[in-house]
Amino acid sequence: MTTVAEMPAGFANKVLSAQSTFRSVMDAMARPGSVQRIAAPSGVPSPMMRGTAAIALTLFDQDTPVWLDAAMTAAPDAGKWIRFHCSAPMVADSGIADFAVIGDPLLLQGLDRFALGSGEYPDRSTTLIVQVESLTHGAAIELSGPGIDGTTLLRATIGIPDLLGQLSANHALFPRGVDLILVADDAIVAIPRTTRLIAREG
Repeated sequence: MTTVAEMPAGFANKVLSAQSTFRSVMDAMARPGSVQRIAAPSGVPSPMMRGTAAIALTLFDQDTPVWLDAAMTAAPDAGKWIRFHCSAPMVADSGIADFAVIGDPLLLQGLDRFALGSGEYPDRSTTLIVQVESLTHGAAIELSGPGIDGTTLLRATIGIPDLLGQLSANHALFPRGVDLILVADDAIVAIPRTTRLIAREG
C-alpha cells in the first residue's frame, strides 16, 4: 500500500489546471456528446484514470460526499488519494453521494440507486464519473437535446448494462435524475439528464 510520502502528486499548477479542467467540464456539460480534453495530472493511483483524477482535484472537497464502486474500493490507494488531495468524505451509501466514481461500468446495474434530487431541489443529485474504454471507437449513439444542434453522433465503448434503457428512464425523471461524465484517459464526454440517446448502426 502506498504511503503518504509515496502518493502521486496532484496538479503541478493547482490554480491554472483546476480552472482549465472546470472549463472543460462545463463545456462538456453545455455540449453533450462532444469530446473534451482536460489538463490531467501525470501520476494517479490505479485504477483511476487521469481525467477522473483531474475532475476530483477540481470538483471534490470536504463538503462533497463521494461514493466509490467495487473496482475503486478494491484498490485502496484510489480512495486514499482522493481523501488526501481533496479532503472529500467517502460514503458507503450511494444514495447520499454528490459524486460517484465508477471504475467498472459493467457493475453499474441501476442509476436509481443514486441520489436523484427532488422536484424542489433537482440539483441534490449524484454526478457519476464513469471510466470507459473509449470515447472515439465503439457503438454509434445519437444524442439530442439542449446544447446539441439537431443531433450529434458519439462512438464509444461504455460498457454500462442496458445503457440506453437506463438513460431513457433517467431522462424521463427530469428535472430529477443523475448526470454522467464519461472518462477515457484524459478525454471526457458529458451526458446530462436532459440528453436523449438512440442507438445507430454503422
